[in-house]
Amino acid sequence: MKPYVICLMHSSLDGRTHPSRWRPKGAGTDWFEKIHDQLGGDAWVIGRVTGSEFAKGRPYPETSGEKFPRENWFARRDAKTYGVVLDAHGKIGWGRADIGGDPIVVVLTESVPDSHLAGLRGEGISYIFAGKTEIDLALTVEILNRELGVKRLLVEGGGVANGAFLRAGLIDEFNLILSPAIDGARGAPFVFDSTEQDHDKRAPLAAMTLESMRDLGGGVLLLRYLIQNDSARQ
Repeated sequence: MKPYVICLMHSSLDGRTHPSRWRPKGAGTDWFEKIHDQLGGDAWVIGRVTGSEFAKGRPYPETSGEKFPRENWFARRDAKTYGVVLDAHGKIGWGRADIGGDPIVVVLTESVPDSHLAGLRGEGISYIFAGKTEIDLALTVEILNRELGVKRLLVEGGGVANGAFLRAGLIDEFNLILSPAIDGARGAPFVFDSTEQDHDKRAPLAAMTLESMRDLGGGVLLLRYLIQNDSARQ
């Protein structure tokens, strides 16, 4: 089964997601974690670039004498919430087994070296395989549901990861915390983005319905949209 997938992001009025660049400074930047907790996900997922910001270790050794089957491996199955990181080719050396108390689950492809699997196991980090050389997001969410009981998944960026979920037709709901600030300069990441390879691929969105709007104070709004995907275009 597919979990119910909610994309949660916090942006300036021009859709940029690095608060340090916003002007005026500090506009509603304390709301993300509060809304995250209120949404009550069983797991949250981020991409490799965002995941690297949480890493404390160095890349694992490039060689290992051990061989491991390309099978899902779990250090824990009893957590209330999991932190899922897309790392197709095994680039991140973690130096930790959790983020904010949530055990890390890394999504890999079968192309990763055995030495990387040894590093993950050595740090007690769970991993799943969701493709030969590229991550299949539909398979990813199915595995999370089947193996870890994830029924409610929060997609929380960056823009490339968000865009990949959007283009795969997997997002059911979009929650946007909109702050009264503007970035206004080139180079800042957007809420939804793509790689160069996918730049002309459009999401199969059939409809978006504004379900609710909350005034969080100080000019900050929480917009909640329900998404209907066109299955025929996926």
